Amino acid sequence: MPKQLTASIDISAPPEQVWAELVDLPAYADWNPFIVRAEGRIEQGARLVLRMQPSGGRPMTVRPRLVEVSPGRELRWLGRLGLPGLMDAEHAFELQPHGSGTRLVQREIFRGALVPLVARSLDRGTLPAFIAMNEALKRRAERAGTPSRG
Repeated sequence: MPKQLTASIDISAPPEQVWAELVDLPAYADWNPFIVRAEGRIEQGARLVLRMQPSGGRPMTVRPRLVEVSPGRELRWLGRLGLPGLMDAEHAFELQPHGSGTRLVQREIFRGALVPLVARSLDRGTLPAFIAMNEALKRRAERAGTPSRG
């Protein structure tokens, strides 16, 4: 039985600005409390190397493959724990125009034999990490879009 986590936030910056921050993988170490390190090319079919830090959990490194790269609209990858069907996770960032800004929806669907065993920990550790990342991305994108005063 699949398990889905979703967290959304409204950002006072255009989708192009939010996208620019989202795909700047080397900068994740500076601002992202969930994906604390990220490497790879943002192109469909490429493999990323992500160091994730769930809230209150142990850090782990995953190597998902990008399955959708639609600039300014959607970034989606598929990760697997071991063999296919054991635990597969499809993670997506959807950027939707919303007023004069962007609604960011971060979603992950977990499928596989291990999902029932880890469902509670996903609610406790992973969902709060999504929320923290969304809030940090909001601060970063809004700050980047603000002209400096000087």
